[in-house]
Parts: sequence; C-alpha cells; structure tokens
Amino acid sequence: MQSQQKLPAILDRHWLNLAIAILLLLLYLPLLFHWVDGWVNKSISVEHEYFSHGLIGMPYAAAIAWSNRKRWQRLSDRSHPVGIALLVIGAIFYISGTTELVNLSLPIVLAGICLWLKGVPGLNLNGFSLGLVFFATPNSIPYLITPFTLPLQAFIAGTAGFILHAINVPDIAVEGIYITVQDKLIEVAPYCAGLKMLFTSLYVGAMLLHWTGLWRSRKKIVFFAIGAIFISISVNIFRNTILTYLHGMGFPGLFDWTHAGLGGDLISLTMLVLVVVWLDIIERFDTYYKKDRISGILDYGAILALPQDLFALVTGGSRQTSKSQSTQKATEETESISELEPTTPSAPESISESEPTTPSAPESISESEPTTPSAPESISELEPTTPSAPESISELEPTTPSAPEIQAKDEVDRQSENADKL
Repeated sequence: MQSQQKLPAILDRHWLNLAIAILLLLLYLPLLFHWVDGWVNKSISVEHEYFSHGLIGMPYAAAIAWSNRKRWQRLSDRSHPVGIALLVIGAIFYISGTTELVNLSLPIVLAGICLWLKGVPGLNLNGFSLGLVFFATPNSIPYLITPFTLPLQAFIAGTAGFILHAINVPDIAVEGIYITVQDKLIEVAPYCAGLKMLFTSLYVGAMLLHWTGLWRSRKKIVFFAIGAIFISISVNIFRNTILTYLHGMGFPGLFDWTHAGLGGDLISLTMLVLVVVWLDIIERFDTYYKKDRISGILDYGAILALPQDLFALVTGGSRQTSKSQSTQKATEETESISELEPTTPSAPESISESEPTTPSAPESISESEPTTPSAPESISELEPTTPSAPESISELEPTTPSAPEIQAKDEVDRQSENADKL
C-alpha cells in the first residue's frame, strides 16, 4: 500500500520533468544514434568527424546533470523570457529538416528548458554540461576555419621534410604544403593540419579540469591550454612525418592503416595520454611549491602495476611485489644460516648455570643477624604500663553519694537520736 501511494506522489511532484525527459528522448535519441554510428564507423562527413570527442563528452555531461538533480530541485521555479525564445528557435531548427540546424537544435532546446523552468540559476547550474553538449554537436565550424589553416599546413610540411632529411630519407623536396619523396607527391591537407587533434585535446582537457576541480585556477587553465596546443601540433607533425615516409617509401598498407585505421586511433590515444600527463605535471609543480609536498592527479605506481594485476587476474595467481619478494628471499637466507650454525645459549642462561646462586642482600642480612624488636615493642616491654588519667583519678578519689542516699542517711540518724532521748 505504501509503495502504491508513494508512486503517484512522485509522479505528481515530478510529472513535468518526466514529460520533458520522455519528449527529448523521442525527438533526439535517433539523432544521437546517428552521431555515434558516424563517429565509430566513420560514416559521417569529414567535418563532423571533428566532433568524435562527443563519444566521451556526452555521457560525462549527462553524469554531471544527474549529479546536480537535487540542487536543481531546490531551485525556485522561475521563468525567463529568453527560455521561451530559445525553445521556439530550437523547434524551428528541428522541423526545418536541415542537418546543421537539426543538430544545433539540441543544445538550443536544452538551454531553453533550463531558462524556462529555473531561470538564470538553472542555466548556471548546468552551464558546463550544456557547453560539453554544444562543443560535441556536429556543425560546419571546421569547414569555415579551413582557409585560415594554410600557415599551419606549411609549417607542418616543412617540419616533416626536415625530420625526414635528418634521418637520411632520399629524394626529399618541400614546396609550400607539398612534400615530394622519390617522385611521390604528398599534400598536407587542411584536415591533416591537426585541427581535429587540437579540438579533441582541448575538449578532453576541459573535462579533466572539471573532474579534478582545477578549473578554478586561471593559471592552471592557461598553462594547460598552452601545453595542450603544443602537444597536439607536435603529435600531428609526427603523424604526418610517418605518413609521408610510408607513402614515399612504398608501404601502402601501412599508410592506410595509419591514415584511416587503427594506427591513427592509437596516435590520437597517445596524444590524449600526453595531455593527461601534462595536467598531472602542472598539478605536481603547484602542490610542491604550495605545500612542500608533491602530489598529482595520477598514481603511477598503480598504473605500472595494472598489467601485472590483470595478468594475475586472468591466470588466477597472485601477484607479488618486488618488496614482498625481497622480504621472502631474506627470510629464506636467514633460515638457512640458522640451520648451518649450532645453537648457543644466551648470556643470561650461561651465567645462571656456571655460577651458584647467591642470596639477595636482604635475605643474607636477615639470616646472619638476629632479629631486633622494633622500637615501640622494646619500649612497651621495658616500661610498666601506666593507667590513664581518668582511671587513676577514679581509684584515688572516693565516690560521692547521690542526694537520695544523703536524705535517707539523715532520716536514719534522726530516728536514732529520737530513740536515744526516749
């Protein structure tokens, strides 16, 4: 009965939120599946592949919104007029049927719902989640900034040519954004300039800053952004150098594997790992100068021990650390030495067996000298006992008769006098 009464109460209290959630799932769940399928299978347009970081960004945004649900419920219900306007714009974009507008309608509608239900406080509460959704929504921004990437393309081509010349690769020529290796021409295209890696590194970096709580420090944000940009450009130069070498030296299979296969994914993963390590270095330097104690966001000991733990889990055995192994080895050496050498009694045992026992000082004195009574006992034996003052007075002085006895005696004396007169 209680559960049947509680369920309608919950529905009555949160019916609006449930209705909005169900409506959003019906409208945008097919769109989200389309994005995920395009990112995973690379069946989406080239520009939209730039936003494949949404595979980890969207779930993280949902997790943040879910963790803020109690704070959302405590906010007072207030409506902002901009929220209604955003909802109208989002609805127009959605029903337009244009791919770009339908995609952008998702973050617009979510922002409008926050302003419509809770006003500006609701938008501020879920601002970071909305930002993650917006920067993971496929749009045409990469296509619009392509004309501005020409200097970066030329820099990457020149650096890759210099590295290949330094390792003695024959017949290298660089002209603008083109590299020639043994009469095979390679172009550093706008989409190979590292913009995708740059977007991904900054996006994942923002997630790490929020997850670790380091986003509150502007200094750490600036240093992290500079390092992330440097890492993404450096990794992209390394990637283009490898692709140029494989294509020029005649390895088409490895070229395809590195360019659009698993090799490219591994290079991107390496870049993300370097970004995480860079953030850990920033945190360690900051804690060292503030607390005189080094601590970061990564536990390298646990990371290095992870392969051994996984191997032990798969094989069913137990992993022993180097410390426990050295301790066990030292114990075995000690046991072998104790078996070879004869046992020798300890110093206290040998002394007690060789020398006779000597009584302690108090015992020897008590046996050699006669016992002497204590002072109070000797005085009581020499001097006679003296009665106490009250007892001596009662023995010396006679007892005084009482008043009735005196009257009776006087009466007897009076009768005896009368008898003598008669």
